[in-house]
Amino acid sequence: MTEVHGHEEADDCLDLVTIFQSLPADDLAKISTLVSDRHFKTGEYIFQAGDPADVLTIVAHGQAKVFQIAANGREQMLRVLQTGDFDGEAALFTSKDRTSFAQALMDTNVCQIHRSDFQNMMKTSPDLALNMMNAFGKRLVKMEQQTTESAAASVEGRLANYLLETGAGLKQAQFVLPLKKKDIATYLGTTPETISRKLTSLDKQGLIEKKTNSEIKILDSDGLAMVE
Repeated sequence: MTEVHGHEEADDCLDLVTIFQSLPADDLAKISTLVSDRHFKTGEYIFQAGDPADVLTIVAHGQAKVFQIAANGREQMLRVLQTGDFDGEAALFTSKDRTSFAQALMDTNVCQIHRSDFQNMMKTSPDLALNMMNAFGKRLVKMEQQTTESAAASVEGRLANYLLETGAGLKQAQFVLPLKKKDIATYLGTTPETISRKLTSLDKQGLIEKKTNSEIKILDSDGLAMVE
């Protein structure tokens, strides 16, 4: 893991996250001074179970999987963090330890805001506190809308979007899937067998080319984006 410096990266991170997008420019400028930027190589842990959950982590670029270790020692996928996603917003207000792991699936840049820094700023800026409450309320409404839209989208559509996001994160059209099919299935709410069938379907449609069982090449990005 390496640390990157520069307020430009911090501003870009804040622009990505919905809970900050409704805040005035002055408040965003204050928050950007609290943001630290870090780079994680493929396979590195962004956080691990047992670590203090004292930071909000924003994915500026890349992809990471969040998982827990089950009693039998196997990984249990929880979610995938893509560019613009974040984890640990509750850490801005509560003190606890992590119960999950986050591992970079490709070279990933993240921005982080520590709870103590953020809380100190909220104490000196009542407007910031009020704006944050409003921003969280809007985010909850948007999350409900996204859940409804996700449920309505087909597995093929969700898979096509996942492939596009992964290709964009890796900045290449041909790549080995960074997740196992069972984990992609968990992420998309389906089965590994369905993932295999849908990959074959996308291949037959000429949208992708299956190089191997785990390596694909995106042939038609616009076509993938249109899959519903």
